[in-house]
Order: sequence, then C-alpha cells, then structure tokens
Amino acid sequence: MTWIDLTNIIMSAGGVTISFLGSFLTWTTSYMKKDIQRFFRVLFLILSLYIISDLVCQCLMFSQDSDYATLSRIFMFLESLLSSLLLPMLTYLLFRSAGMEPGKARSYHIALVLLLIYVILLISTQFSGKMYYISDQNVYHRGELYPLLLVPPVLIMLLNMIILFHLKKKLTRKEILAFTAYLAIPFVCMLVQMWFYGLILTAISTTISAMCMFLFILSDQIEHTIRQQRENLEAQANIRILQMRPHFIYNTMTSIYYLCEQDPKKAMQTISDFTDYLRNNFSAMAKKDTIPFREELSHVRAYLSIEQTRFADRLFVEYDTPHISFRIPPLTLQPIVENSVKHGVDPELSPLTIRISTRETPEGSEIVITDDGMGMECKQPGDIQDEKDPHIALNNIRARLDMMCGGTISVSPGETCGTVVRIFIPYPPKKHMTNIMDDAKVN
Repeated sequence: MTWIDLTNIIMSAGGVTISFLGSFLTWTTSYMKKDIQRFFRVLFLILSLYIISDLVCQCLMFSQDSDYATLSRIFMFLESLLSSLLLPMLTYLLFRSAGMEPGKARSYHIALVLLLIYVILLISTQFSGKMYYISDQNVYHRGELYPLLLVPPVLIMLLNMIILFHLKKKLTRKEILAFTAYLAIPFVCMLVQMWFYGLILTAISTTISAMCMFLFILSDQIEHTIRQQRENLEAQANIRILQMRPHFIYNTMTSIYYLCEQDPKKAMQTISDFTDYLRNNFSAMAKKDTIPFREELSHVRAYLSIEQTRFADRLFVEYDTPHISFRIPPLTLQPIVENSVKHGVDPELSPLTIRISTRETPEGSEIVITDDGMGMECKQPGDIQDEKDPHIALNNIRARLDMMCGGTISVSPGETCGTVVRIFIPYPPKKHMTNIMDDAKVN
C-alpha cells in the first residue's frame, strides 16, 4: 500500500464521517426553513451513499483481486452516478434561496439536460469502456474518451457560477459565501489533484464544501429567526403602546376637567404629566435598542403621578433609585407598575404603596418593584412564579430583556402580602460602554 492509497482511504473515511455528521445536524436543527432542511437531508443522504461507494470501490480495487472486478464496476458506477446528482441539486438550491421557482427557470432545465447527457455517457461506458473501464484484474483504467465524460459536470459547474453571479442581489451575504464555498473547494482540490496523480480529493472536498454550505446557510437562518423574533417583540410592544387602556385616558381627562376648576395648578401639572406620558409612550415605538434607565424612570414617574392624582390618598409611591447609569429596554417598568395599580388600588382594601428601588451589584444592575396589594395571594416568599406566570405582558418583558440586554425578570410574593418583581441587567458588552458613560455624565 502506497502513501497515496492510504491517504485516499483516510480521506474517504473522513468524508463519510462528515456526511454522517451533516445528516445528524439536518435532523436535529430547528432553525432552518422546512424546505431547505429537507433539501439538506436529501443532499447528505446522497453524499453519504456516494462516499461509501467510493470507499468500498477503493478497498475492492486495492486488493487487485479479479474476483472483485464485477463488484468494483458496480460501485464505481454508483459512485459516478451519485456524484453527478450533487451539482444540479446546487442549481435547485440557488433558485430556491433566491425566492424563485426552479421549474420555471431555463437554466435549471439546462442543468437537468446536462445531467441526462452525463448519465447516458456513464451507462454507455459500462459496455464500451471508451471513458473508463475496470479490467478483469480489477484495475481501473481511463479510456481514450475520458475527458468527454467530464464535460457535462464541468458545464453544470460553470452554469452554477453564472447563476450565482446573476442572483447575488437576491441572496444574503452568507448565502453567497455558502454557494461560493460549494463551488470553489472542489475546484481547488481538482487543481491539486492534477499535480498528484492517483490522489483522489473529490470525496473529501465535496463533503467539506457541502458542510460549509450547510453551516453558512444554517447560520444565516438562525440570524433570520432571531431578527424575526426581535421584530415580533417590537411589534408586540408597539401594539401595547397603541392599545393604551381607553378608560385610563378617559379617567385622566375627566380628572383634569374637574381639577381645572378645583385646583388649576394641579390640573396644569397633571396635563404636563399626561403629555410626558404620551410622548414617552409614542417615542418608544421608534426605539430599536435599549434606552437610559433615567428615561424609563421618567416615564414611570409621569404615569404614577397621574394615577396619584386620580386616586389621591389611595396610592402612595416611594423611590429609592441612587443608581441610574445603565440601560434598559423601553416599556419595561411601566407595564409592571400599571399592573400593580390595576390590581392593588381598591376602595375595600388598604391604600396601596408601590416602591421602586435600584442598586448596583458586582455583576450588573438590579431593579426591585414591590407593592403591598393582594398580589399573589400571600404565597410563601421565594416561591418564584416566572415560568407559570400567565400574563402576556410579563412574558413579553422577559423576552425583550433577554434578547436586548441579556436581562432577567423574576416574580415572587412579598414577605406578608403583595408582589416583588426583580429585574437584573448584566453589565453590557464593551460596544455599549460608551453609551453608559454618556448617560453617567449627563446625570
């Protein structure tokens, strides 16, 4: 056994391993579109069968036993046939990724015609030996017309390059990298193979290029999914802004109406607070990133000031916020305190007190919102209810905290009654440090 024979077998075995790994990933990933996921399942199945056929064929011919000549011919045919399917499959994926229907594209039909020509040539050489043949001594030989057999695959490869160039504006950057890798890696290996006769790089180069293409597209799909989730969360937040409780607006305007006669100065202050509340609510629609905590706190103060005007001695608010130099997703605190007011202010109950406090920890910033209302029906302290919380608003806040700043939120009953909500914001990445420093300087 020469070093070339050993290298070929090792590379084929590596190709089988990579193709099996690719098959496993296609069945376990949940981020890919279903049609693209099915495509890669078929691709790696064909690729696995192709590499196995190549490996078996090498092992059979390595023995140079004439008893295995027929088997070598069968596996050589299967290897050649299966490998020919991979390039038209790329043509199909190119059009699908560009949002086009492959069946309506003339170039896809050209690729299928070239594949048919290759299959005809492949079948014919089994009888004529003009392109290649395996002798009765189980030795592989190239025929005089062997270059003719390479023409259809090369033309399909060139066709795919042209298609990729024309569709590049309809593809993402990672999709372009994926298809380029699938075309370039085998091409480079083919050039290397020309310098080392007998060294078969086709199997390993095909599997590596397929895996690269899969990983690039998977990464692109994951980014798309995360981006879509972020957009959905932003849309939910915007819907919440537009769906402000009608009775809250009605009650606020009614309060202002009576205050105009009873206490004009207080009416003016309430109008100012209501204006700030509306401005902050609507400006949050344009926010795509976190905001300084002081802005969110200002929004909450305006809201609670309005509610205190309405409920007079039924609602008290305490602030203990020495630490405000951090950022937070917009509309994080306001829905929480709104929920406390909604469920805690009751003429039949004691006055409600809401306390908002902040503190800096070694790991980040913590916000604690407590109220002494009925809350969670006086459950045992420390019995966190995050996972079972039925409120959509809280789940929305939790998702936005996690996605926008890696923050967390927990809900638990108070020491006697009421509710305690803890929000933790970890220290931001370095790219956000400038914003944090700017916020600190302003304050």
